[in-house]
Amino acid sequence: NKNRFLNNHFVNLFMNRISTGIPGLDELVEGGFPEGSSILVSGGPGCGKSIFSLQYLYHGAKNLSEPGVYITLEEGPHNLWWNMQRFKWELLPLEKDNLLKIYKFDPTPGVTGAADVEAQTKRIVDKARELKAKRLVIDSITAFTFWFKSTSDIRYAIYNLIEELRKINCTTILTCETSGKKTALSRFGVEEFLVDGVVAMHFMPPHRSLYVRKMRGTSHNALIHPMYITDRGIEVNAREEILWEAIKD
Repeated sequence: NKNRFLNNHFVNLFMNRISTGIPGLDELVEGGFPEGSSILVSGGPGCGKSIFSLQYLYHGAKNLSEPGVYITLEEGPHNLWWNMQRFKWELLPLEKDNLLKIYKFDPTPGVTGAADVEAQTKRIVDKARELKAKRLVIDSITAFTFWFKSTSDIRYAIYNLIEELRKINCTTILTCETSGKKTALSRFGVEEFLVDGVVAMHFMPPHRSLYVRKMRGTSHNALIHPMYITDRGIEVNAREEILWEAIKD
């Protein structure tokens, strides 16, 4: 056990971290997401998943000059731009400098099932490679597997997407809309086992909260913390704790 602890500590010490850009979150995950990892950001409607995701990309592009790609499979780019205006983020200059791109992917015409998912996977990887992206958001993984009814097919499709993204060393957020129940981490019950990390978000009006359910290679904080949406975006209060019992379904 002692040797295992020392080995883990050694690995963590030299692991590159990707700063999330979410104030208060990095200190919960030893400085950021592991580079090249896939992170599931899950929660019910209106809990802030899209804001979280775009803030992650904006921080990388604006402050670290790390190119980022946002793939939306549901909401159009214009809606995303409009929804983020309250934060006064300077998105347009970043787009012109090829540091931030938003793409809307529709189903491949005349193609369904595994063939469409394969085509979508290739398009996603091609866009990330084209921009030499260090950060990627896929919103949402639920829509990505829309054509599948079999859990095994869904599992394979997500696994294959994650493996393809590992090859280009892209640190990826996959959003997932859940029922909103506090124990729900995903839509199909398999996504959380395939990714490297899970960030669960809850919204019980007027209170918002966040906790890190899983983060491979990381001694992460497992407590539930208050989360706020301010004029600057999402912030996490890493100093305060919310009791599990206080979160109601």
